[in-house]
Amino acid sequence: MAAPARGRIDKRQQILEAAFAVFARRGYAQTCVQEIADAAGVAKPTVYNHLTDKGTLFREALLAAADAVGAETLAAVEPLRDSGGDPRPAFTDSAYRLLQACSSERGRSLHRLAYAQADEFADLAAEVQQRTAIRLREALADRLARLALAGRLRPCAPETAAEQYLALLTGPLETRSRLGARKIPAAELRAIADAATDTFLRAYAPD
Repeated sequence: MAAPARGRIDKRQQILEAAFAVFARRGYAQTCVQEIADAAGVAKPTVYNHLTDKGTLFREALLAAADAVGAETLAAVEPLRDSGGDPRPAFTDSAYRLLQACSSERGRSLHRLAYAQADEFADLAAEVQQRTAIRLREALADRLARLALAGRLRPCAPETAAEQYLALLTGPLETRSRLGARKIPAAELRAIADAATDTFLRAYAPD
């Protein structure tokens, strides 16, 4: 009995991934359900069987993408678990991985789509924010608190420190986005990660 349920879950995921890709390419208004069905390789009635209408497709596709991006960013802060010694390599590694997740095609499309339809889907942008940025900030604050207790950082308000560190990382990305930059080269992401880490540790390294 487990196989049919597993197959239904996989089919739903297949449809949601195809829907997100089409919405990202075409925008909400220009996308039709038949395009999503074609991209998913299923019949149009199959799409409606899993997700009742275009609005539900949009909402669920964005939330699934938010969960995926959120999982990537949470994994990125794992290097900050205190392993002793100089925390700089762990911060630099974590920063680079966070930048990769935030500047990926999926990350950029998620942010753009959520806010472009904020009037029609009033609570969707807030839910995407909760599953990505807010969850990340909470996890990062936890890691920073542990590092401070271990003496790797000076005593601080971890939530404030987390906000400041994330601002050092996301600020340059937002600037490049406003300037029309598309995919940011890896070397540039490394430079942003290094600069953010250096600035943060100058402020929060123990005396």
